[in-house]
Amino acid sequence: MFIDKVTIYIKAGDGGNGCVSFRREKYVAKGGPDGGDGGKGGNIVFVVDEGENTLLNFKYRRKFIAANGGDGMAKRFYGKSAEDLLIPVPRGTILRDPESGLVIHDMSDGEPYIAAKGGKGGWGNTHFATPTRQVPRFAKSGMKGAERNITLELKMLADVGLVGFPNVGKSTLLSEVTSARPKIANYHFTTLSPNLGVVSVYDKSFVMADIPGLIEGASDGLGLGHDFLRHIDRCRLILHIFDISASERENPLEDIYKINAELEKYSPELATRPQILVANKIDLGYSEEHLEEIKKYAAENECELFLISGGLCEGVPELMKAVARKLSELPPITYYEQEYVELPKETDMSVQVEVVDGIYVVTGEWLIRLCNDINFEDYESLQFFQRVLRDKGVIQALEDAGIQEGDTVSIYDVEFDFMY
Repeated sequence: MFIDKVTIYIKAGDGGNGCVSFRREKYVAKGGPDGGDGGKGGNIVFVVDEGENTLLNFKYRRKFIAANGGDGMAKRFYGKSAEDLLIPVPRGTILRDPESGLVIHDMSDGEPYIAAKGGKGGWGNTHFATPTRQVPRFAKSGMKGAERNITLELKMLADVGLVGFPNVGKSTLLSEVTSARPKIANYHFTTLSPNLGVVSVYDKSFVMADIPGLIEGASDGLGLGHDFLRHIDRCRLILHIFDISASERENPLEDIYKINAELEKYSPELATRPQILVANKIDLGYSEEHLEEIKKYAAENECELFLISGGLCEGVPELMKAVARKLSELPPITYYEQEYVELPKETDMSVQVEVVDGIYVVTGEWLIRLCNDINFEDYESLQFFQRVLRDKGVIQALEDAGIQEGDTVSIYDVEFDFMY
């Protein structure tokens, strides 16, 4: 099975929590705070796996979550930072934002890419000791790791793409000039997935891809072409193969027009890509009238024309030499630049107050972290909590909602009576 597009969910690890601890050692009076910091959460990292050419590994697994960092410990021991979660993908995979479709990163460069960063570890109470606060009984919780959905789209890395109607000899040609062994048979849609092979001509080599399933209407979803047209995107040169013998379709030139029309409908830029016309199956005989029409078309469009018999390997060496020569004149394989830029999120300090059964329920994303950081059994930590509620407008929001002295306030898992 060939899979070349899939959307997955990724989440980096959360940072570990800081530790509240005090040095306790024989003969050491008032040892002071010694709580260690939490460890960093694991990143989500995409890496290139040269042995893969499909996204089949993502068929049944669509969720990837990295490990969390370890919590800090006493004696200023830091929590263990979590290992990164590596996700192997084939070279040529493009990471896209699912909503906008914009390119996040192109894995063609072969370098690892961090798609989601792990959260930082929280500070231990060692950081909060001051001359006036010598016994801090609170620490910071770890930061949350980044999470998102991401679309993986495979666009094969091939210098040359073989296109044409089914059963015109694309797979036969690929098997003759490379070590690839695609399925070959005398019926349509024998090839159900793209095949790659490396061609060596003297001291030069290039990658050739057999793109299956192109028929009229492929760009609209007919046949198999709508699934595999994307794999021609990177090809620097197109070998347009057609059956000159007209053994299945009456007019070879009409076949050329139809395939080119599908390429243009899929991508106008792709239609301008350099082409070499390859008239295959000359061993079955052909019409001189058809050949003259195609020669005229080739001259008008500045395309080279080669007559070959893929099955007998007649004319194939000359074709491969021409391909190698043409590639030396063309620019390198297309690399997709980053289009999607994730702007840093501004901290949302808003709060919502709702009265439920006489209880004033306060919600706000930032309040979750605040509550995790507070030691409600410590007087200094509790004072800090009250000061933040007043400075950030929570008290004002409660008063605007009509709260009275003695009413109950609930902020997530924390409940207390409101006092002026």
